[in-house]
Amino acid sequence: MAERPRSGGPLKATAAGTRQPSLTDVAGVAGVSHMTVSRVINGTGPVRPETRARVLAAIEELGYRPNSAARALVTGRTGTLGVVALESNLYGPASTLYGIENAAREAGYAITISSVSRPGRSSIADAVENLRRQAVEGIIVIAPHVTAGRALEAAPADFPVVAVGGGEAAPVPVISVDQRDGARRATEHLLALGHRTVWHIAGPEDWLEARDRELGWRETLERHGVGVPRVIRGDWSSRSGYEAGRSLAGEKDLDAVFAGNDQMALGLLRAFAEAGISVPRDVRVAGFDDVPEAAYFTPPLTTVRQDFIEVGRRTFGLLAGRMDGGDRHARALVVPELIVRESTGPR
Repeated sequence: MAERPRSGGPLKATAAGTRQPSLTDVAGVAGVSHMTVSRVINGTGPVRPETRARVLAAIEELGYRPNSAARALVTGRTGTLGVVALESNLYGPASTLYGIENAAREAGYAITISSVSRPGRSSIADAVENLRRQAVEGIIVIAPHVTAGRALEAAPADFPVVAVGGGEAAPVPVISVDQRDGARRATEHLLALGHRTVWHIAGPEDWLEARDRELGWRETLERHGVGVPRVIRGDWSSRSGYEAGRSLAGEKDLDAVFAGNDQMALGLLRAFAEAGISVPRDVRVAGFDDVPEAAYFTPPLTTVRQDFIEVGRRTFGLLAGRMDGGDRHARALVVPELIVRESTGPR
């Protein structure tokens, strides 16, 4: 087949429509052999910088897209990562997944998601194996539950796997937001306003994040030598926050509450309003997550912001290191930020 002249013009249309540019078309425009184009695309051999620049310019000009299946055969790489995610519409897990997708896209990777309805050892192991059969290059497990963290014990040692959450004992690289530090920041903020203690509405006991936030709250109160109230347990939902608020409305000396997430804080605010308790005049309230609606609660909510875009970048960095043979026990923490709004404003 004759090489295409370096005209830079559009490809000729066929009866089936405009033909997709081929590797040979790129070679013709760049004035090189098709083997040189292949080496540039697949990174399988040395190419002079000026030649590489011509090939990349030709690829851009023609809109050429490499055949991913053929590329995988040559390089052994598919350009695809797997993510094991729990079926959840909660803000934290959904935002974590978005941050991972964003980081992978910036790095030129596609994402294949395997969802599990229950975070059991067998379900996560099956999801990991299913992704391996699809020839992904590495796997990220979003593991906010205690059981999901334990399931990581079965992660294959010969394959790159990292976890978001999963606990300190996970046998794979782990990235997480410093939940204890976030809870400490919220509790310190409320104590600094002169409150005698801070009540806490905690998330479900089988969530690692709920445990860490409760621990950060408790440690802060104990460090300041103030009383530690009983924990009110919720399930992350606004309804559970509302029920907690109805229970707390009858407590004497109640003047500060740290809710384990913003949805529970929203229900709490509703219950207080119905009970005639004014926030922040009578009680100050802080949440966790900084959901997009938090700035529009009544009053706007003081909360702890998690940088999920940074979580995604750090997760991808850990996985890239693992794919290059890096440490299986690497750890990374993302520091949260306290966002102060009117719910903890002046009395």
